[in-house]
Amino acid sequence: MAKEQHFDGVGVAKGIAMGPAYVRESWAADVAERHIPKNAVAKEQKRLKDAVQLARRQIRRLQSRIASKTNAAAEELGFMLDAYLHMLQDSRLVRGADQRIADKQVNAEAAVKAETDAIAEVFLNMDDTYIAARLDDILEVGNRLQRNLTKAPVKLFSAVPEGSIIVAEQLTPADTAQLDPAMVKGAATMLGSAEGHTAIMARALALPTVLGASGLMGGVKTGDFIIIDGSSGHIIVNPSPRTKTTFEARRAKHLKEVRSLNRLRNLPAITRDGSEVVLEANVELPIEMDMVMQAGAEGIGLLRSEFMFMNRDDVPSEDEQVESLRSVIGVMGKRPVTIRTLDVGAEKPVAALLNGIEEGAASNLGLRGIRLSLAQTDVLETQFRAILRAANSGTVRILLPMVSTVGEVRKAREILKKAAARLIRRGVVIPDPLPQIGAMIEVPGAALAADALAQVCDFLAIGSNDLTMYTLAIDRGNEHVAHMFDPLHPGVLRLIQFAAGAALRARIPISICGEMAGDPRYTALLLGLGLRELSMAPSNILQVKKRIREMDMAAANHRAGVIMDQVDAGRIAMLLDDFNALA
Repeated sequence: MAKEQHFDGVGVAKGIAMGPAYVRESWAADVAERHIPKNAVAKEQKRLKDAVQLARRQIRRLQSRIASKTNAAAEELGFMLDAYLHMLQDSRLVRGADQRIADKQVNAEAAVKAETDAIAEVFLNMDDTYIAARLDDILEVGNRLQRNLTKAPVKLFSAVPEGSIIVAEQLTPADTAQLDPAMVKGAATMLGSAEGHTAIMARALALPTVLGASGLMGGVKTGDFIIIDGSSGHIIVNPSPRTKTTFEARRAKHLKEVRSLNRLRNLPAITRDGSEVVLEANVELPIEMDMVMQAGAEGIGLLRSEFMFMNRDDVPSEDEQVESLRSVIGVMGKRPVTIRTLDVGAEKPVAALLNGIEEGAASNLGLRGIRLSLAQTDVLETQFRAILRAANSGTVRILLPMVSTVGEVRKAREILKKAAARLIRRGVVIPDPLPQIGAMIEVPGAALAADALAQVCDFLAIGSNDLTMYTLAIDRGNEHVAHMFDPLHPGVLRLIQFAAGAALRARIPISICGEMAGDPRYTALLLGLGLRELSMAPSNILQVKKRIREMDMAAANHRAGVIMDQVDAGRIAMLLDDFNALA
């Protein structure tokens, strides 16, 4: 009998799956680099060009196959395939590989691999996990070009036995979108992250998935019985009867909890003593809209607009942005959608946005978020015009990221009015009055100046992740200090409390949309600090709603008062956990 083996990765789609493994071997072999004579350079460049054209035809065929499908995964795959086509037209990857053939006099497949590796290194060194996760898409295009150049066969999923669990070195977003949850129970890979498109696809399909499990491919073969826990990120290969029984019980418990939570979908988020709370969703990609609707979100509290700008070397046109935004706004109907303007800079490079500005200027403490947008007002005005046009499809608010001064909000308002005037001259119908404008509270200066910001904003939104990072000067991506990242630090909590109080005094709404909002552990404390709007990942909404419906607001207010008298984060954590245990 095979020995039981355990692997740990990152759980990206909740649920427990059990069944036979289907191991998808990697097509990739070491690409040999060959030096070519100068008179062969043109021939290799022609090989690269032909591989690019073949890749474009392959992607167009895939687009044709999914055109008749209406599920969310197919829709999002359509967006990504469009991005892949754009990357195959005139991207850094293609240009760089072509230049390497000429400069280094190497074969085309080696040039593609070297350029892909170089881009990957840049992305992997980024502290921002959201942007680093876009590496999935770069690798997909680079691998497709290498397959075409080496004529390596591609293993499709059509032959996967029903009830299998896919095991692979890596699954691309396109791979994942083609998985059928009716046929495949789950997936596990050695590579991948929680923020990548592959993870988002898996969550949208409700397919239990674990990514980033080091050593997995060496420990499992097709036919082995495997268990994957998409919540904890744990994988067991060839489990013992006892282990199997344990996880069968866990799976039954999880399914029972899911059924219980689903019954809350259409119920209000209201405490036992009658206080109402608004629960909204954070959205990163349009594919998540099905999850938003299934969770019963009352709106979108944070739509990250960066998805329209990634994996391209230019800025999307006004019309392109309108189409992308309408795909989200139209689904929500009358429920509000809060669109955050571009939050790029620092570890989020979009070369076209720098437009003559040295790359080093876009740092964490440099041109980031609204600062970069105000330095490139033509890009911001185009985005505003797109938002105004798309706003006719629903109810829209505009959120400005990384605000630190009143002047930034005033300048943004002026640009919004200018964008509106241009559209009116073009005969375009726009909302009247214009969408509300709010500021994100992400830096201590903004929190401490919340009273002033509340005078020029229609609403405020606290970004607890960045607020914690900037307050404590701690980078969660740095393994040496990540353990010190603590949103329960008294300084962080006091800034949240001050911002909430400022909004209350100005009688404007305030929400919180960082990770704290989606963790039921913090719900009572956030409500006790005066927050009544929480925005989170769609998958967390029902859990937070359950916590709200179990608690009394009066008790939460009292416990928050006790907590805010403390000076030690450990003591705060104990008081909070004790309160939660009483529920």
